[in-house]
Parts: sequence; structure tokens; C-alpha cells
Amino acid sequence: MSILSRLLAAAVLITMGTTLSGCGYNNIPTREEQAKASWAEVQNQYQRRADVIPNLVSTVQGYAKQEKDVLTSVVEARAKATQVKIDASQLTDPDKLKQFQDAQNQLSGALGRLLAVSENYPDLKSNQNFLALQSQLEGTENRIAVARRDYIENVRVFNTTLRTFPDVIWQTLVFHDKPLAEFTATSGSETPPQVKF
Repeated sequence: MSILSRLLAAAVLITMGTTLSGCGYNNIPTREEQAKASWAEVQNQYQRRADVIPNLVSTVQGYAKQEKDVLTSVVEARAKATQVKIDASQLTDPDKLKQFQDAQNQLSGALGRLLAVSENYPDLKSNQNFLALQSQLEGTENRIAVARRDYIENVRVFNTTLRTFPDVIWQTLVFHDKPLAEFTATSGSETPPQVKF
């Protein structure tokens, strides 16, 4: 092979590489991986919450022995929430994502009742362990909200990429990815919860 042929082959490869990288071929897998990484962070924050709950329950248990029903509901909701798993390969299934969301929402409701119970026990509210755990739980809930927001945004970008030019060409010819499922608001979430004593 002559030098001219090698130079021509190299020029063709460089041109093809530049064309492929500039035409959106890498957009679909890159954005899919960003969405999957965001989902991993959502799961990480839910796991963090599940890890804090046993300590919170045992701290409250020491003060509020007669509140067994609330404590039991938190423990049961935590068990259900940690059993419902969804991995990145199932993110295209809206039913799986809804099951996951429903389990997490049940846990959120049980935690809300647990924190409301603490209002009835002034000694508990001044307990340093309880205050630290409550603060961790509040911080975790904020992290969950941020992780879900980031996931929602990355799913929006990925799903839009699948439907826009020139990426739709690569989607049709090469990748064949399905749009990822999105988080949806829980029914009734527009109404603030009522706390009654």
C-alpha cells in the first residue's frame, strides 16, 4: 500500500469519525447512561432513607411505647419499600416504576405519621439522638427530591433525543431504544397532609 493510499485511508477514517461524532451517533448511549446514573442516585438516596429508619424507630420506641401501631406501620412500609427493586434495565416499564413509587410513597406516609407522633412527646423532641435522626431524615428527603428531579431531567433529555433529528435516524437504524419511564406525581400530592392530634 502506497503512502498516498494510506493517507487517503487515514483521511477517510478521520472524516468518518468526525462525521459520526458530530451527527449525534453518541448522543443516544451517552444520554441513556446519564439517565441510568441518575436512577442509581435515586436508589442510593432511598437506600439511605431505609438505613436511617431503624435508628429513628428505635429512638421513638423508647419514648412512645403506646404508639406501636405507627411504629409497626413504619417498619412494615420500610420492608415493602426495600423489597420493591427496579434496575436500569426496567426503566422503560412504567408499571414497574409505578410499583416502586407506590412503595416509596407508602413509606413516606408512614414516616410522616411517625414524625407527627413525636409532637406528642416533648421529651422525645428534645432528645439529641431523635433530633439528629430527624435532621438526617429531612436531609435525605431533600436529597431524594433532588435525585428524582435530576432523573426526570435526564429522562426528558434522553426521550427527546430519541425523537429529534438527526438522533431519530440512529434510533431507527441502530439503537432501537425505548423511551424511559418518568416519575409521576402521586395522586393527592397536590393537597398538603393534615396532622391531627
